[in-house]
Amino acid sequence: MQQGTMEISVGQWILILVLILVPLLYEWSATFKYLCKMAFYNGWILLLAVLAIPICAVRGRNVENMRILRFLLLHIKYLYGIKIEVRGWENFSLKEPYVVVSNHQSELDLLGMMEILPNRCVPIAKRELMYAGTAGLACWLAGVIFINRKKTDDAISVMSEAAQTMLREDVRVWVFPEGTRNHDGSMLPFKRGAFHLAVQAQVPIIPIVMSSYKDFYNKKERRFTTGKCMVRILPKVETRGLGPDEVPELADSVRKMMLATFLELSGEPSQSRDTCSQ
Repeated sequence: MQQGTMEISVGQWILILVLILVPLLYEWSATFKYLCKMAFYNGWILLLAVLAIPICAVRGRNVENMRILRFLLLHIKYLYGIKIEVRGWENFSLKEPYVVVSNHQSELDLLGMMEILPNRCVPIAKRELMYAGTAGLACWLAGVIFINRKKTDDAISVMSEAAQTMLREDVRVWVFPEGTRNHDGSMLPFKRGAFHLAVQAQVPIIPIVMSSYKDFYNKKERRFTTGKCMVRILPKVETRGLGPDEVPELADSVRKMMLATFLELSGEPSQSRDTCSQ
């Protein structure tokens, strides 16, 4: 006589436990929820890159492919309940090439960038990104400029070539002058490559400031909730007539302006610690 019951294997029991425990952990543990959200964020970008690659490959390596990446990435803010409010759109009305400089807080900067990315604008990124699987290939096809930050001569050469490309092909360039992500509620000292680039090409600089993510995102605290980010596009800073000797002063003045705007947007007191002065 055959038994009417079906035995459940060890593997099935494990699967059942996982299906029960994962939702519970997601609701009860802020750290687990943070890790899940970040894993999905990065995984989703890699998956979207898979979709972008064959579309971009038709045109080959071309700055116009950034429109495809932007279109595919714009919806991510809705998945995470992040509202982005932009002010200063009129400062993007320039028809000439320019260099965008923006503060750099975390991977989430990508959301603000995609929200306002001008036409024919490509980021300058660290060379390691080029080897980040499908995302690296998609970025390469979109014309992203990669530099080796460990080799100064290479970085200078790339910047010089970028200056020529900007003028020859009417390209805008987006740079994070801090050089690395900064989570401490201020701004790191600016590296001067972006400013040398603007002076060499004699094109304006447009500073962009994204407010602090402290209300909805904190890597150290493993916290990632819904929230709002303010983005302000500041008026252009002219470089026409400036030379290499004036780059340090230019970089410092732009940083001071951006830091004051960051503190204002983030609701921080103006006397907050300035990492550049330490």
